[in-house]
Amino acid sequence: MTSFVFGSTALGLPIEAFRFGPGAGPKVLILAGVHGDEKEGVVAALGLLKSFHAHFPYKLDLTLVPRFNEDGVLLGTRMNSHGVDLNRNMPTKDWSPEVKTPRYNPGPSAASEPESVALAKFLETEKPVFLMSLHSWHPVLNVNGDCRKEAEVLSRLTGYKIDDDIGYPAPGCLGTYAGLERSSPTLTYEIERGLAHGETLRVHVPAILECLKETEKRHG
Repeated sequence: MTSFVFGSTALGLPIEAFRFGPGAGPKVLILAGVHGDEKEGVVAALGLLKSFHAHFPYKLDLTLVPRFNEDGVLLGTRMNSHGVDLNRNMPTKDWSPEVKTPRYNPGPSAASEPESVALAKFLETEKPVFLMSLHSWHPVLNVNGDCRKEAEVLSRLTGYKIDDDIGYPAPGCLGTYAGLERSSPTLTYEIERGLAHGETLRVHVPAILECLKETEKRHG
């Protein structure tokens, strides 16, 4: 394992990242804490970090970012410290400056936030073959791009439904930017909001570990 600074937050805090694997395998990115108040995804990511640190059995070059929106995680807010929803701030073709509610504030311009700039740069440089973004909401596995096989593994182990459409407009979101407009299929994993931390670790960490076997099989 190696650790590195993925980028900086709006408050100037480092975004910590961890890299696992031999360094020559297919590149995978797992993000959590895009919305700072979605603790379930952060808990799952920290569970993965513990598991990977003990044993990383994959021939993958995997980067894990447990708290992408570090400011929001610390403040307990969905948005970053500028009040911007980072999952509406990516420079997609459909990005819009319209602020329907403060909760979905896309920022003053596409990629106005340093977190979004760091993520876009990473995707451009590394071009991961699979990206998983850990959130919490109603249980669903939202697929953007060619990662349905991974979603099927998760669905079998969790009972979560697979959906190609999250059900509402999300201009500037990561799934569109990486999974549809670029070559990094993206699975937005919505863990049940309010799920006990122990249950998150018991159910979702093993499911993700099994899912990565599918990624290795498909891209190895």
